[in-house]
Amino acid sequence: MKNYSSFFTFLILSLSFGLTACQEDSENFGSKVIAGNATKKVDTYLLKPGMNEMSRTFQATIPRPEETEIHITYKADPTLVEQYNSAYYNEAIALPEICYELTEPTAVIYAGSITSTDVTIRFKELTSLDNNLIYVLPITVAESNWSLLESTRTSYYVFKGAALINVVADIKERRLQPSFTDASVLNNLRTITVEALIRANELYDKISTLMGVEGKFLLRFSDQGLPGNQLQIATSAGNTTNPNWTIETGKWVHVAVTYNGVTGQAEMFVDGESKGVGNQRPRVTVNWGVSYPREEENDNKRGFWIGYSYDTPRYLDGDISECRVWNRILTPEEIREKDHFYYVDPASDGLVAYWKFDDGQGGNITDHANGNNLIANNELTWKAVELPNKKK
Repeated sequence: MKNYSSFFTFLILSLSFGLTACQEDSENFGSKVIAGNATKKVDTYLLKPGMNEMSRTFQATIPRPEETEIHITYKADPTLVEQYNSAYYNEAIALPEICYELTEPTAVIYAGSITSTDVTIRFKELTSLDNNLIYVLPITVAESNWSLLESTRTSYYVFKGAALINVVADIKERRLQPSFTDASVLNNLRTITVEALIRANELYDKISTLMGVEGKFLLRFSDQGLPGNQLQIATSAGNTTNPNWTIETGKWVHVAVTYNGVTGQAEMFVDGESKGVGNQRPRVTVNWGVSYPREEENDNKRGFWIGYSYDTPRYLDGDISECRVWNRILTPEEIREKDHFYYVDPASDGLVAYWKFDDGQGGNITDHANGNNLIANNELTWKAVELPNKKK
């Protein structure tokens, strides 16, 4: 028993010593200021069209309150670019001085607090940057009246070119309808252009709906014995199509349809190439902002939908992006304009709905033109892409 007792006494003393040593180390570590994000030294931002300004705010922290007021002053330090490149195997250059402003460089952790006042970096003139280059802005501590955790002294803000489209939505077995804030912009359209960037997995010999209102003005594939990949415009005054109004499946295609309600002429473009005009001349005014009276119980077919018409099997089996509605007829030159398939200015003349489908989560799709956001019946599946594909 004596030997056991001595052993346990030794073990308890050893554990106590170890615990005390750990506590002392923890106290030494805990007394240091965490100047930036301890787990994320690099913040990377993708340069996208229209992205010209943004602000980012951060704080310094300390694990436990102190009785002394702590001051930490930050600065931008382009001389640390090479340090970044060496650590992250990159070939970045310094972010130009005109592209940033450190509005309040000194953070204060007041006595009794563990979190500092905000430090804000304002980024600007970002559209002046070259998408083919990588830029980095090192932000580091210039002065501090308190000991720092050195690994957090410097943070890096990185900007680099992105593909115009980086995420899309899979709408197979999904349907989307606007929650209108201003339905009037989609009504009384005597001229209209409808666009969508789509990748259809399969277009069977069944109706696959792109968008519109059943029985009024609807863009759909197939019906009435047409091939599964042939587009048809179904209106209250009759239907129109053309044998050349077809798309390939399994690849991204840009579809644009122009329609003149005065003449009844419709024309389809695939990847900017005209596929000819329709073989019929229905003359109607498009009203996509109207909720038509239901004709029977549970009849949802009279509203505007994307990926749905009349019955649930008429979904579009595929991915979608850049869905737009214009209140004018775009010219062939406008449709073929550089990058038009992948982006347009939300303030463009005549653009009345612009659902980019780049939200990346959930089932609500932002309307960048007039705030008539789409709501899906179920959460969507989101996919990472790079469009247009970069040439190797």
